[in-house]
Amino acid sequence: MSLARAPQVCSLQAAPLPKSLVFRPCSLRTSGRPFVPTEQRDVASRMAVVSFAKGGKGGKGGKAETAVKEEKGGKSAGGGVDVQKISAEAKKDADERMKKCINVVADGFNTIRTGRANPAILDKIVVDYFGAPTPLKQMGAVTVPDAQTLMIAPFDRSTLKDIERAIQESDIGINPNNDGERIRLIMPPMTQERRKDLSKQVSKMTEEGKVAVRNVRKDAMKKVDKVELPKDDKKALEDDIQKLTDAYVKKLDDMAKTKTEEVMKL
Repeated sequence: MSLARAPQVCSLQAAPLPKSLVFRPCSLRTSGRPFVPTEQRDVASRMAVVSFAKGGKGGKGGKAETAVKEEKGGKSAGGGVDVQKISAEAKKDADERMKKCINVVADGFNTIRTGRANPAILDKIVVDYFGAPTPLKQMGAVTVPDAQTLMIAPFDRSTLKDIERAIQESDIGINPNNDGERIRLIMPPMTQERRKDLSKQVSKMTEEGKVAVRNVRKDAMKKVDKVELPKDDKKALEDDIQKLTDAYVKKLDDMAKTKTEEVMKL
């Protein structure tokens, strides 16, 4: 007599998974180092790559240090520089400063008396107004009634004496005529000797202007020399600044020639 086999019961319990497949919650910190934002990690990575590519540890004055500085300074990874922008800014700065030198000389020429009435000869006269140095042109209205006469009508009639004194103490060489209401300045005829003296003043002002322009050029060249530009681009920029200098020096010569002819004209 055979014994009946007991029926096998199917177990629903799953077999254990290998440890390598067991799911564990993901951790943002896989090591003891602090969390670094993505943006900072990108910059750090680029800096590390540049340092590695240049070789060495990037010590003081090393290539790696230079590369990092270029990365932080906004230059391209290849060390490129915006040559056009640097050149344009350098030339613009030099041009503006040289133009100011020209304007100073032009203002000086205007103060030179030529025998014709010109309000500009009063530009440098300062009046002592209640202890405060005040430009004469702020003290009254200046008009030109005829080719040889300037008229000054003070805003405050009590300042007539002060204005008269300031004119007498100036170097314009004209004796003021005070009628109690306004001051008249009559341009005296100039002698040949006086014209020669004025011509020398023109030459002196012109030379001072040239020195100022060349000083601007010298300063601009120093700034260009400090910028890391390709050799050819630096030479081209220096040539442009020199051309600018030559143009302003020529302009000064032309101005001096015109003013000298005006002074010497009888």
